[in-house]
Parts: sequence; structure tokens; C-alpha cells
Amino acid sequence: MSKLLRKIYTAYAGVLFILSFLLIFPFFLICIWVPGWKRFGRKINQYWARIYFTLIFMPVHREIRGKIEKGKPYLFLANHFSYLDVAMMGFIPGDAQFVGKASIRKVPLFGYYFKSLHIAVDRSRMRSRAETMRRAALALEQNSSIVLFPEGGIYTQNPPQMVPFKNGAFRLALFKQIPIIPVTLSYNHLILPEDGKLLLNLKRAKMVLHEPIVPTDQDDEESLKKACFEIIQKQLDLDNSK
Repeated sequence: MSKLLRKIYTAYAGVLFILSFLLIFPFFLICIWVPGWKRFGRKINQYWARIYFTLIFMPVHREIRGKIEKGKPYLFLANHFSYLDVAMMGFIPGDAQFVGKASIRKVPLFGYYFKSLHIAVDRSRMRSRAETMRRAALALEQNSSIVLFPEGGIYTQNPPQMVPFKNGAFRLALFKQIPIIPVTLSYNHLILPEDGKLLLNLKRAKMVLHEPIVPTDQDDEESLKKACFEIIQKQLDLDNSK
């Protein structure tokens, strides 16, 4: 795909993102303002993701390799190489709250939507991180799943090789005895590389939802972290070796 076509495609995708968000924003507001309706707002989020990827001609191949029980909370933990990752996690089944950077709250309209329906964290502040874990635990108690990127941000310099995971998600899984579902986003680093250019490539996307990792009394943070990392990295290596 030539650079000119990438620019045209990126502009089209960007304009469509803004217009579609503005179109559905009033519905987000209703779900935010009406008590007990936030779950419906997150459902709209999922429909938005599916419609958006269809409109930008980017089919997402989703593989679900384990049983995901309806109404049961999970921790969905994915690799994070691209700004596209957050949008694609809208394909996660069931009600799910995203954990994202606090800086997203500064984005006009989108920031209000995100902080109202999801969880924003300032990783530089210990108090904010503790509050994030408290809110995530509360969401799990209310049978909402949590979507989190355990690398803590886009830090790798050599995708598809991940950087080491942080401990927070695995501490939460042990504390609440919540199953972890590793998620591999196989090609997002090729579709929207983190190279400072912000140019899309038209390529089929792939998401793999692996079998749940169920914490046991024999597990600790390190064992869960190691198991989750190896599952995601193995799939990344397999898909990107083709």
C-alpha cells in the first residue's frame, strides 16, 4: 500500500471515527445520566466497534478458544503495541470496563465518555493506582469484566516482542479469584505501527481469546504473570512468523 493511499485511508478512518462518535455521543450521555444504565452505554460501545471496523473495510477475525460464560466476570489481558488496540477490544464479549490512562480524560467529549463508563488511571500516582484497583474490584463484584493491558502502555521497541508485565492485574485476579483470559492482538502493530506517523495499513485484523487461566491456591502473582505472558507471546510469534 503506497504512502499516498495510506494517507487517504487514514484520513477516511479518522473522519469516520469522529463522525460516528459524535452521532452516538447523545446515546452515551443518556446511559451515563440515567442511574443504572451505564452497562447499556458499554453495550453501545461494542456495537460501535463492530460497525466502525466494518465501515473502514477492516474485518476482524476473532477466535474464542475457551468457554466464556455469560454474566461471569473475567480479566481480559492483551498485548499493547498500537493505538488501535483499545478500539479493537470493543470486540470483547459481555459487559467490560476498560482501564486506560488518565490523560484520555483531557480529550474533549471522548474523555468524558471514557471516565464515566470506564476506569482511568494515572500510573505516576500511587493513590490513583490504588483507586483504580478498588474500582476494578468493585466492577468485578458487579459482574463486569475488566479489560487491561498488563504491559502498562505501548513500551516495546521491538514488536511483536512484549515487554514484561506489571503485577497489578494478577494481584487483582488472586484477590478476587477471577479467571484471566489472555488476549492476543496479532497484527495491530502492522496495521497502525507506533512509529510517529499515525498511518494505517489496510490489513485483516486478528484477535485470539485464549482459554481462561483460573487462579488456584498454588498460584502467586509471578506464576499467573508468567503463564499469561507465555500464552500471548507464543501466539504473537506464531502469527507473525507466517
